[in-house]
Amino acid sequence: MSKVFLYAHGGSGNHGCEAIVRSTVNILENEDLCLISSRPDEDNLYGLNEICKIIKDRVNFINKLSFGFIKAYASLKFKKDYIPMDKLWYVKAFSNVKKGDIALSIGGDNYCYADVKKYAMLHEMLKKRGAKTVLWGCSVEPKITEESEIAADLARYDLIAARETISYEALKKVNSNTILVSDPAFVLQPKECKLPDGFVSGNTVGLNLSPMAMDLETQKGIAFENYKKLINYLIDKTDMQVALIPHVVWEDGDDRIPLRKLYEEFKDTKRVIMVEDHTCRELKYIISKCRFFIGARTHATIAAYSSCVPTLVLGYSVKSRGIARDLFGSEENYVLPVQNLKCSDELAKGFDWLMKNELKIKEHLKNIMPEYKEKAVIAKDLLSKI
Repeated sequence: MSKVFLYAHGGSGNHGCEAIVRSTVNILENEDLCLISSRPDEDNLYGLNEICKIIKDRVNFINKLSFGFIKAYASLKFKKDYIPMDKLWYVKAFSNVKKGDIALSIGGDNYCYADVKKYAMLHEMLKKRGAKTVLWGCSVEPKITEESEIAADLARYDLIAARETISYEALKKVNSNTILVSDPAFVLQPKECKLPDGFVSGNTVGLNLSPMAMDLETQKGIAFENYKKLINYLIDKTDMQVALIPHVVWEDGDDRIPLRKLYEEFKDTKRVIMVEDHTCRELKYIISKCRFFIGARTHATIAAYSSCVPTLVLGYSVKSRGIARDLFGSEENYVLPVQNLKCSDELAKGFDWLMKNELKIKEHLKNIMPEYKEKAVIAKDLLSKI
């Protein structure tokens, strides 16, 4: 019987990654499932070891006297090709994959960023082991599919499950085995937990800000200034509480850093709450109790959308535009690209529109969400066929 391996997983300190694993395990209902992870300790901390087997993706030591290392080092030294050296780290983990097994690349947007060659390398390693490969719940920048090497790599997947239409249309041109789904995290089940002190269920605005989004702004500091002005607006013009909700707690991209800075500026108002770290299911529960949500992390906004909470996204890539377009027919008024921010009041103006259209948005989400969530599970049948 074929085993299922999930790979290209960075660790559960990114609760979007955790949400994808949890949702995928539930969708596939496969008891013989293994997660190949960059940070197994992190996954154990958040309880993924309770639902699947976890192994480390990279070894900690390579024998520098081995023929494999010497050959790889020569490629690096004389050809400036780092790929053979990178491969050595993954050989042990991938040796668990046998011919006929299924390997799901679950990184979501890994093909959107700089290190695309690494994921093509991992894909090639799995193909050589005879695995059936799947790009699972993914987004890609359409321009990258026009690069011949990347297009050739994408064409070799046995199945591509694109999570929004913009990526689907680009991927379909290079791989006919591409289907349109919704992100698996849309079907993530929330887990009830104690709401933070000061959180008013149904009358709290959830805010999420990420260092990644801030790094992509074209005017330094403009994203943070927009959040400050938005919080001032909420305090002065409404009776709503404000909850600052981190969704990634990795050291090199910790949402809590900008959010704590915001908290320090407004804590004396008694209207602003700092939410501490939780599992993805608990975070979804907290977000589901918000009246509105404004966020930069994709899976924080997915938690809001799927809970029918009116949401404004501080977007930075194709995924936010594509998901909003599929949900609402247009990204206008639903996505504010961080790269386009010029004035400090743009987020407050966007929220004002959201508030004026609150009931219409909630009703729309309630009507479309059951069918939209069904799209998350359609890939399961196709997996069984391959």
